[in-house]
Amino acid sequence: MGFLDDAKKQLTKAVDDHGDKIRDGLDKAGDVADKKTKGKYTDQIAKGKTAATGALDKLDGKKDDFAEERPKPSPPPRPPSKPGPGVSDPGTPTDPTGPTG
Repeated sequence: MGFLDDAKKQLTKAVDDHGDKIRDGLDKAGDVADKKTKGKYTDQIAKGKTAATGALDKLDGKKDDFAEERPKPSPPPRPPSKPGPGVSDPGTPTDPTGPTG
């Protein structure tokens, strides 16, 4: 058996023995990444977590190491965005020909 075969065997055993802990770690890492990006990449992060758990689950040729996808709590609502430079607030008149003070 070569080095990679030994590594795969050890990884398969670790996933079989500690799949729940690995899954929790992936969930926590995804949640941290989602928070840091302020929800901008929620879909991509979820796809990455699904791909990682799927790959780990297939190590031994069986889909028995991870439970079904856990429901994801809804992300917190985003605060209203502020107008950027050069964009006026809709409640502020900007007509330069209007009355001046």
